[in-house]
Amino acid sequence: MSTKFQTARTALGARLREMRAEAGLSGRGVAEALGWPPSKVSKLEHGRQTPTNEDLAAWARIVGQPSVEAELTARLRSLESHYASWKRQLAAGTRARQEAWHADEQRTRMLRNFEAACIPGLLQTADYARHMFIRTTALHKTPADVEEGVRARMRRQQALYESGRTFQFLIWESALRVLISPPDVMAGQLDRLAGLIGMGTLTLGIVPLGASLTVVPTHGFWVYDERLVRVETIGAELKLVDATEIALYLDVWRQLDEAAAYGARAHRIIAAARTALDPEIAATPA
Repeated sequence: MSTKFQTARTALGARLREMRAEAGLSGRGVAEALGWPPSKVSKLEHGRQTPTNEDLAAWARIVGQPSVEAELTARLRSLESHYASWKRQLAAGTRARQEAWHADEQRTRMLRNFEAACIPGLLQTADYARHMFIRTTALHKTPADVEEGVRARMRRQQALYESGRTFQFLIWESALRVLISPPDVMAGQLDRLAGLIGMGTLTLGIVPLGASLTVVPTHGFWVYDERLVRVETIGAELKLVDATEIALYLDVWRQLDEAAAYGARAHRIIAAARTALDPEIAATPA
């Protein structure tokens, strides 16, 4: 979790605590009035839990300051522009989330994407994407609009064929061998990757498992031009807009790029991953 996010969440908690004190209420009193466990009040006030809009509306009402609700929700929106849980983001389904990504991509001339554990979304086949969404919605227990999400992801990929835009992808070799999908689906996905090498609007590099690295690729990330970095964790998504943070990710990108294989060498690494699948599947023509 970013330091800026935690600082902002702590400040919001302090504001809630201040409002409660002004109303002459105890933490237990607020909890009882709202039907919450006392631990929730403590976590909110000390910045250990992110409130929902409903939490803030209830808080403003119970402390007798309903007019302050707008201020509190504005603070929450500012906070979530940098950090948002997947459960909350996926509450409207996978299609809505894909459309939000598409909006950011449409404003971007150069997109850089490094993935350590899976194939980048913009390069996925429909079958591979389907298995990704099945696993994501099951993990976060969110609406399983899998087919709508797959169609939205495929629409996003049309950007790869637009002139005047550049896409740069780096994939750690491990992502070619993680079976998020059945072997036959993975074989089709690897064939798709191999076919993208040499495409005019994008570059595709593979960071070999045996490469000597100067940085540790702990997670995937996206760099939109040089204005925004998006990072995914298991529980949430971070949006980083600070110039220093963006410069750090661009430096990590540069170092990974220097270790990556391109062209025929990248093609051989992909082919080796395909061969490592079930022999009967690997023998099937692309």
